Amino acid sequence: MKKFLISLILALCSSVVMAAGGGETLEQSGADLNDKASLQRGAKLFVNYCMGCHSLKYMRYSRVASDLDLSEEEVQRWLNFTGAKFGEPMLAAMKPEDATKWVGALAPDLSLTARVKLGGPDWIYTYLKSFYVDPARPLGWNNKLFPNASMPNPLWELQGIQVAEMGKDANGQPIVTHLQMSSPGTLSAEEYDRVARDLSNFLEYAAEPAALKRQAIGAYVVLFLAFLTFMAWMLKTEYWRDVH
Repeated sequence: MKKFLISLILALCSSVVMAAGGGETLEQSGADLNDKASLQRGAKLFVNYCMGCHSLKYMRYSRVASDLDLSEEEVQRWLNFTGAKFGEPMLAAMKPEDATKWVGALAPDLSLTARVKLGGPDWIYTYLKSFYVDPARPLGWNNKLFPNASMPNPLWELQGIQVAEMGKDANGQPIVTHLQMSSPGTLSAEEYDRVARDLSNFLEYAAEPAALKRQAIGAYVVLFLAFLTFMAWMLKTEYWRDVH
């Protein structure tokens, strides 16, 4: 039994390392679902830089408006560039047949990315900061966290262009040891960190919109349980007073 438990723990640890991207350390995104301004900025960034290829098929424009305190006019003006109706899902601008023709495959839907990736928003945040130029790749880009990612850096103009310093792992295989900025972007490092954080925050929200309401009612639930505990204590005290 003891050997079985040890084996199970080791297997779980190995799965965690693999899921995190080969043992890469994730940077802390600082994502906060209570930060509505960050979620609004993240939504705008997503539709401007990601939604050309990627969809959020489980998210509707009307739900974003309701959750992020935006009006229908604001959503349709600033977030809807595909001509979709207010109550329709947020689908990519690129048609599936065009994606297959131009890129080779349909870009994955990102609705649940923050839930399926270990680390959630931290994984997304680290991924957005880990692109580097790689002439050996078909699109000229690679990613330190997610090697051989089949997409270019959509935010390269904001972040700038990074190059990789290579080394070797314990088996003598080449690995990226460090990323160095070779050409700065339009944003400073601190400003780009906020961009990556806002996008990560928005995708965490998109993966589970109900989390906003769940957090909002959490305080009321705790207060109710505290009140219920107090009433139960009062009832116990009154009951045992008569018994004694």
